[in-house]
Amino acid sequence: MSRSITILGATGSVGASTLDLIRRNRADWQVEALTANCSVNELAKLALEFDAKLAVVGDESHLPELRNALAGSGVEVDGGADALCAAAARPVDLTMAAIVGCAGLGPVMAAIERGGTVALANKEALVSAGEVMTAAVARHRATLLPVDSEHNAIFQCLTGNRLSDVSRITLTASGGPFREWNAEQLATATPAQAVAHPNWDMGAKISVDSATMMNKGLEYIEAHYLFPVGLDALRIIIHPQSVIHSMVEYRDGSTLAQLGPSDMRVPIASCLAWPQRMNTPLQPLDLAGIGNLSFFAPDETRFPATRLCRDAIAEGGAAPAVLNAANEVAVAAFLAGQIGFTRIPAMVEETLLRYSAPPPATLEDVLAVDGEARARAEQLLEHA
Repeated sequence: MSRSITILGATGSVGASTLDLIRRNRADWQVEALTANCSVNELAKLALEFDAKLAVVGDESHLPELRNALAGSGVEVDGGADALCAAAARPVDLTMAAIVGCAGLGPVMAAIERGGTVALANKEALVSAGEVMTAAVARHRATLLPVDSEHNAIFQCLTGNRLSDVSRITLTASGGPFREWNAEQLATATPAQAVAHPNWDMGAKISVDSATMMNKGLEYIEAHYLFPVGLDALRIIIHPQSVIHSMVEYRDGSTLAQLGPSDMRVPIASCLAWPQRMNTPLQPLDLAGIGNLSFFAPDETRFPATRLCRDAIAEGGAAPAVLNAANEVAVAAFLAGQIGFTRIPAMVEETLLRYSAPPPATLEDVLAVDGEARARAEQLLEHA
């Protein structure tokens, strides 16, 4: 029996991987809605291929173009932030929440408030609004399935076990393209070098976050909300091969690890088929060919982002939202050639020092903090 799905962020890397799996299992899925920010041609093409009932473009200025592209197709079209939330609120068996950035907060909340099953690939939902989102999940009896490879690995390792039996959760990190670079080299790193991840095929923003190690720090914050074992029971370790995606250690001394190819279709397939399993086109791991698995402690002198994230979630309140907003501004500035690579975490730290706010109680509070933090970070750019 086929299941229904809405994909928020259908033209991004996670959306593309999700649709690749659906394409290979076409009879199992009915596509309700697909959304994109401004990639009209790709969105229209996907809506036609997958017989979507609705196509939504987040940037409303592109709505006329989307209407023209889908004229006569029978596909409903809409545009703007409210339309994204309305798409997310449609009743489906699974919502894939893969909109990048704070633009995804409203749609994620709309999907949660419907009380459905949400496969969460939007980091900002838990980093910026963790308390608000988790409270909404409990209130509306929604189900969150983690899509990030690390959190999905933890989710799998916890299956059939109790959080009270967990002694430690370990998030693994590849270390990014600059793992062996010294401070002088890091200061001259270019955007092209930063987005060239050695193991994963990701978008530019996430790739830069991986290069700074901010991505792993944000995942540390997410893990705190997804798996509430206490901050002291969470740690990060460098694992360059990206074969072990995370580990869970139990109080009896057992450690369970989830291994798999460095391909997002593995955790996405886990979410699509949950609580069952499904086939993927990926080759099984060749452990003999891999040969060795290595592990290192993070270097927070060269890569201070993990320290900043740990301190932000320990402080709590609005600090994680401020950190996330400042990082988005800094990464965009780096990609645009306005600042150097090592300036990214420095800008984040300076924004955290200059701006604090009361703990956000609603999504509107979170967005207000996000907006003010971005303004403060932009002010730092003006004086860079």
